Amino acid sequence: MSFEDANRQEMEGPRPRAVMVAVQLPGVDDAELDSSLAELGRLASTLGLDVVGRVTQRRAGLATGKVLGDGKLKELAGWTGGTGVVPKFEKPGGKKKKDEADDEPEEEGVVPQEVEAEQRATVVLVDHDLSPTQQRNLELATGAEVHDRTSVILGIFHRHARTREARMQVEIARLAYLAPRLRAAGGGGDRVRGGIGGRGAGESALELDRRRIRDRIAELRKEIAAIEGGSRTRRGRRNELPTVALVGYTNAGKSSLMRALTGSEVYVADKLFATLDTTVRVLMPRTEPPILVSDTVGFIKKLPHDLVASFRSTLEEAGECDLLLHVVDASDAAFRDHIEVTRQVLGEIDADRAPTWILLNKIDRVDYETGGALLDELPDAIALSAKDPVHVAALRDRIVGHFLGSVQDAELFVPWARHALVNTVHAQCEVVSERHEDAGTRLKVRAAKSVLERLRSELED
Repeated sequence: MSFEDANRQEMEGPRPRAVMVAVQLPGVDDAELDSSLAELGRLASTLGLDVVGRVTQRRAGLATGKVLGDGKLKELAGWTGGTGVVPKFEKPGGKKKKDEADDEPEEEGVVPQEVEAEQRATVVLVDHDLSPTQQRNLELATGAEVHDRTSVILGIFHRHARTREARMQVEIARLAYLAPRLRAAGGGGDRVRGGIGGRGAGESALELDRRRIRDRIAELRKEIAAIEGGSRTRRGRRNELPTVALVGYTNAGKSSLMRALTGSEVYVADKLFATLDTTVRVLMPRTEPPILVSDTVGFIKKLPHDLVASFRSTLEEAGECDLLLHVVDASDAAFRDHIEVTRQVLGEIDADRAPTWILLNKIDRVDYETGGALLDELPDAIALSAKDPVHVAALRDRIVGHFLGSVQDAELFVPWARHALVNTVHAQCEVVSERHEDAGTRLKVRAAKSVLERLRSELED
């Protein structure tokens, strides 16, 4: 069952069942393993899958041909109704190749007790990157559709891509992933066809499919290059304006904070990779000059390199900003790993040169004692909740102060003859109170020092 079929079935009825697989490699403790599998479970839920079980094994490395040892492979097959055995295809007279990783003693698998056919898992999710051979062998042993971590992330990106540029970027990454996994089809695979785009002499059907993929990738890259030209032009026009970029791990709350800071109706959902397209809005209340805020795609552990490369142009907003707001989910036990992953990806795309503020978001989900320990550990971090207007207002004042000077409270009196300036005050300041008098309107406001000085100058003129 494809991810598209899973999406359709999620809308129409029960969600497809999935079982997760992970190998605990040396240096990975139980907490890290549980955190990684919990994240894979959230990825599966985002795709519309229902995780019903998991199979783990301690090994020095992934088994070359089948990931797991024989006992654990049979346990996995118990969840899916497969045989638990990989068919052996040996050349006549050939010697059996010994799998070095299988020299270690195997853990006994525990087969689930009589999983009924309608309750069996139809999808296997592996928390590692698989070779085409490993993926194919697991499919043969389990009788289920097998996806590695990269495939799952690509499926989510494909589902959430909305703009033309994002769809093309995801398609490039998917085609690059698919190319080595193509399998030769039987029946007349080596016939030669004439005509444009036909098969050349000696070119098999598999080679033709791979050539078509290479051609499609080249075509998509040309189209993206043309779009990037327009994006660079738009960024060039904004270069003179102060710019803030929200970056961080997926589902850390960047889009919620973006909506709170700018008042824009950006898409917000409690899902991984809900946002793939960079959105740029003006910080509200509007200042002069305006401060731009951009929301970027979230990062994740083991983010496929092809996706990082494809979305490089999208992430350039972060590389060219004047201030980075690194949003962290303070309520997630693995937040330290999330911080490190974000820093690594930003380093890969040379987007880590701007001043960076760490924002411990979702602090309302953390108890007082834990919150204090977090601030002791990260003394320069800013604790807030994107859903708390007081926290958001304080962050906005700090951003404005960073670019335009400290935020001050002031009182402005606008005579009736200059009443058009009241709209300007509302647009560029936070109006605390407003009172109409006989001679005009008196407003108590909060704004950057430079903004207040300019408004006073206009009123005096």
